Amino acid sequence: MKSLIALWSCTANELAVRCCTSATRDITTVVSRAKHEGLWFLAVTLADFGKAFERCLDEGFVESSRFPGFAAKRTQGRDTGLPLFLGGFLTRVFDSQRGVLLDEPDIEAIYAIRQLTLMFSKIALPGPDHENGRAHQDHDRKVVDPSRGRAAISEYVQIENDVRAFDEMLDPQYLEDLYTMSNMLFGELFAKLDRDIQFGRTHPRHGPGVVADKLTSNGKWNQRTWTARLQEVIPFEDVLFPNRGEIYDSERELVNIVEPGQELPVKVTLVPKTLKTPRIIAIEPTAMQYAQQMIFRNILTAIKEDSLLYRLVGFDDQEPNRVLARKGSHNGDLATLDLSEASDRVSNRHVVAMLQDFPYLLAGVQASRSTKADVPGVGVLPLSKFASMGSALCFPMEAIVFVTICFLGIQRELSTTLSRSDVSKSFDGRVRVFGDDIIVPRDYVLSVVDELHTFGYKVNISKSFWTGRYRESCGREYFDGQDVSIVKIRHNIPSQRQDARGVIATVKARNQFYRSGLWQTAAYLDRHIEKLLIHFPNVAPTSPLLGRESFLGYQFQKLDPNYHSPLTKGYKVVAKPPPDVLEGAGAMTKCLLRYPPSLWGIPRDNYSEVDSVLDPRVDTEHLERSGRPKHVSIKLGWGPPA
Repeated sequence: MKSLIALWSCTANELAVRCCTSATRDITTVVSRAKHEGLWFLAVTLADFGKAFERCLDEGFVESSRFPGFAAKRTQGRDTGLPLFLGGFLTRVFDSQRGVLLDEPDIEAIYAIRQLTLMFSKIALPGPDHENGRAHQDHDRKVVDPSRGRAAISEYVQIENDVRAFDEMLDPQYLEDLYTMSNMLFGELFAKLDRDIQFGRTHPRHGPGVVADKLTSNGKWNQRTWTARLQEVIPFEDVLFPNRGEIYDSERELVNIVEPGQELPVKVTLVPKTLKTPRIIAIEPTAMQYAQQMIFRNILTAIKEDSLLYRLVGFDDQEPNRVLARKGSHNGDLATLDLSEASDRVSNRHVVAMLQDFPYLLAGVQASRSTKADVPGVGVLPLSKFASMGSALCFPMEAIVFVTICFLGIQRELSTTLSRSDVSKSFDGRVRVFGDDIIVPRDYVLSVVDELHTFGYKVNISKSFWTGRYRESCGREYFDGQDVSIVKIRHNIPSQRQDARGVIATVKARNQFYRSGLWQTAAYLDRHIEKLLIHFPNVAPTSPLLGRESFLGYQFQKLDPNYHSPLTKGYKVVAKPPPDVLEGAGAMTKCLLRYPPSLWGIPRDNYSEVDSVLDPRVDTEHLERSGRPKHVSIKLGWGPPA
């Protein structure tokens, strides 16, 4: 806790110099309140201040009611609305008498306020080993506060009830409109996917995460459980065995076909997100995840082959959204929207309405969808939502639904029927969706918001912007075309080298501060890290060693005797997958499906990142070790500084 306060104080002083003000009183306030309120003040109270500040930027004026718990500045016997806390920075952004946004606010001050208030907004609650002061190589795991966990579960159940209620209330005409618009936008894509599933042009694979039936990473390739629903669309003979369709009776007898009433439900679980709110995910059964990954891969390929859809929907590249957000902050013609609980509010009824003309695709999507969820403290519930986070199809289907609804809102505002040609001519580069990060033209934003509400989606007003010059999308924030994104501390600063994840996170934060120009803050972390790491050399961003990035270049101490490349001494991250031996038919299936003939002979440079990782020529131990590492450590050795 003391190290976090010291880090905040160092950053505050450095930013005060850059903004020609003083942070002395601000530091006193933080030290005093953090002493009495603890980590909650740094991670939640300050973060709420920062979010209120962003809302004031968008609205163009300050109201003191937006900053509860912070005294307001008084002038001539009345509140100006400006808080006294961070007042030296705020007066460079807002008029000190009237509280309205200045015509030319100081971008540095905007960045400073965001950095100082949101720095710890993503830090998670430390595990029990932190609290007891014990060192352990994996003791930096994060935990979910039980009371907030119960509240999150209660909200999950309430959202499910809301989805069911909206399904019952929604006018059938709106579903018809959703069907018509999705056909216009995605009809060709859906038709291609429909043919892919019909003729077996699919490439199934397992995801990297855990599964509800608790199979190991390599153990998934020996799965012999399939569902009757999947069997009707994707026969197990085509995907569970290496000889695809030509299997022996003895092998066929090993497969257990599960009827719908006996299917394993998804396992709802809580994972840390912020100190204030945990995240809910659903762990899918192996068979479901296997089929979902197959369809997702085909969706991703088909989107990339469609020049219009590739510019409207993003699944693996956030940069186009960020470019549009920057543009919107400068010109004011684009709005950025964020949805609350977006994944859990996507109704399966909406997905069915959109896919009704494509029987094989609809059958594949529905067969790979879990229909029940095992909720802690509640029991097994039937699901009206399409899927929770954890399903491989959750992200792509929600994006497709949101794009469709956005254009429904635009169409209603225009009072005309849009065509694919209209979309290409008038809205290319003006509408884009990445998950629940939505960008639409400001002129149509109110109609789009109304349309989203009509279908049961909840726009997060605190993170949606369209009136001022502030925009945010996909983890980046902009004001008047300037990047005001900040560095966030996600782990407690470690006190021992054995806290490997903490050391790794601190080195990463140090380098982010350095690249942001906060060199005194980076130097403060340098001094802290040097107490933990005997060797902490200057390295390039591409180096595998833990080191400090510097615009002055990297250091090296000797040349490799074989390759004559530079080497330096430093700490490497060691994270080996757990032992997980795979043999027999499962090993053959993994090799054939993870490195299919369609990739044979393709130059290494043309692989996607995923394909290169899964290439057996790269991962030579993938049949002996597999899965996410359970422990991370750091080890001293020689390595390339670049």
